[in-house]
Amino acid sequence: MNNSQPSINIIIENIIEEFEYFDDWEERYAYLIDLGRKVLPIQEKYKTDSNKLKGCQSIVYFHYEINKDKRLNLIASSDAAIVQGLIGLLLRVYDNRLPGEILNTPTDFLRKIGLEDHLSITRKNGLSSMISAIKSAAQKNQ
Repeated sequence: MNNSQPSINIIIENIIEEFEYFDDWEERYAYLIDLGRKVLPIQEKYKTDSNKLKGCQSIVYFHYEINKDKRLNLIASSDAAIVQGLIGLLLRVYDNRLPGEILNTPTDFLRKIGLEDHLSITRKNGLSSMISAIKSAAQKNQ
């Protein structure tokens, strides 16, 4: 394991604690938007139809590369602030991980932080599409 990166479980625990810190969903949405602002912009060369995720109301591009350590480097971007925040959250957990780590990490942390109850149907669909794309990339490269 890359020693410079905390384990997925530690990152998930940190995310759950961070979301528990906020009193209401307005603050949590603001935090999500802030997370999205920290995501590096996707390069124009990845903004292609083949990288556009289906099932998202907003535009979401997803691309990945395999690095020399066989880890998946995930690249994603959205034109919607909250969706970009969701991308930031998922990248925090799954980026630069081995395919097996990605496949063995359940997404129940999203329920634990309350996202399933506080996202619109279209955002839930977009989140599901993003998770599917990440898991599919991991499956293909296992």
